[in-house]
Amino acid sequence: MYRRSFITSSAIGMAGLGLRGLAADDGSKALEIIDCHTHFYDPTRPQGVPWPGQDTKLYRTVLPEHLRALKQFRTVTGTVIVEASPWVEDNQWLLDLAKDDPFIVGIVGNLKLGEPDFTKLLKRFASNPLFRGIRVNAGLVKQLVDKNEIADFQKLAELDLSLDVNGGPDTPAALARLASKLPTLRIILNHIGNVRITKDTPIADWQSGIAEAANHPNVFAKISGLVEGAAQDNQPAPQDLDFYRPYINVVWQAFGDQRVIYGSNWPVSERAADYETVQRLALEYAFERGEQATRKFCSLNAMRAYQWVKRD
Repeated sequence: MYRRSFITSSAIGMAGLGLRGLAADDGSKALEIIDCHTHFYDPTRPQGVPWPGQDTKLYRTVLPEHLRALKQFRTVTGTVIVEASPWVEDNQWLLDLAKDDPFIVGIVGNLKLGEPDFTKLLKRFASNPLFRGIRVNAGLVKQLVDKNEIADFQKLAELDLSLDVNGGPDTPAALARLASKLPTLRIILNHIGNVRITKDTPIADWQSGIAEAANHPNVFAKISGLVEGAAQDNQPAPQDLDFYRPYINVVWQAFGDQRVIYGSNWPVSERAADYETVQRLALEYAFERGEQATRKFCSLNAMRAYQWVKRD
């Protein structure tokens, strides 16, 4: 059984626990944590996979059971999968994977905007309530917005679906342009724009783009891709929150407690740090913001952005 939910009974029932209860991981799952950016795939399928490549350590079977088995900073209670494969039928593969696994609360598919069969395919997959939107590259967004070809974006909004966008540091500014044209489309910035994270002050153009995007209430930001942005020359990423703080500050202060979302980008993230570290960096920052901000960051904001499915 599926049911859309904007306020969960668990969030209401646990409201009196306070931040100390949230910050403790005693197995009670007092804090609902939805990891809103994971990738699952299986190279052993007869058809194989288009990504990742065979020459990378990511080339292995990666399924929800493997995420659940990881050492975690706090217990993850569900996930929204982001499809990286361009193969149309891999959207269905994920929906089939999710059918009997209530840990999967939503799927962000992969369909190409502007293709003749886009609307037909979108309606097909959107008939499943677990299909919550699609992800596209920022370059295509900029191209279509420049041409004022926004009909496919509009179709997403009409079907009450979201749009994830992945790209470089100029992505936030591009999202601001799209959001101004379609204020009813929920748009999610991936990986804070994949900005390179260094000990230096964040670059000005990225900061201004973040501010522009945040001016539109229909745009959300995933606090993800941090360790990938910090890892350089095949060296592990720094593990101290203070190293990332100036960048998280820019995003969180712009979007506020209401529009920041937790995502790990696992297993891609493990090229820079283990899952426990990725999660700890984000949650320690959230804990500093207080109980309500932590709950919003970990699941409630994602309910608004994705309208993910609360599963029984």
